[in-house]
Amino acid sequence: MNIEAFRDFCLLLKGATEEFPFDNRTLVFKVQNKIFASLDLESFKQINLKCDPEKAIELREQFEGIIPGYHMNKKHWNSVKTPSDVSDSLVKELTNHSYELVVSGLTKKLREELNSL
Repeated sequence: MNIEAFRDFCLLLKGATEEFPFDNRTLVFKVQNKIFASLDLESFKQINLKCDPEKAIELREQFEGIIPGYHMNKKHWNSVKTPSDVSDSLVKELTNHSYELVVSGLTKKLREELNSL
């Protein structure tokens, strides 16, 4: 998956926004101001995605292209290398999983705001 396709996919998710909160290279995708994906815009060597801790370990064991989250909490984040043995469809599935984890952790008020978009 190239960076443009990944960006387009992320921005299709309800309420998703993009910004550069850390520097001019690190692109992050957020929902209700909470990060669900990040990447280095210049190199696009990997995508950081939130993941259920048990699923994260399983994925790391199953795919060479999935490693503990780079510069992230290793328990809750994975990095998906690009390119790697991870298919585009799995990248999308994992992005959806990350998005849903973030949404499920939102306050009731923020979830209601998101649902009203």
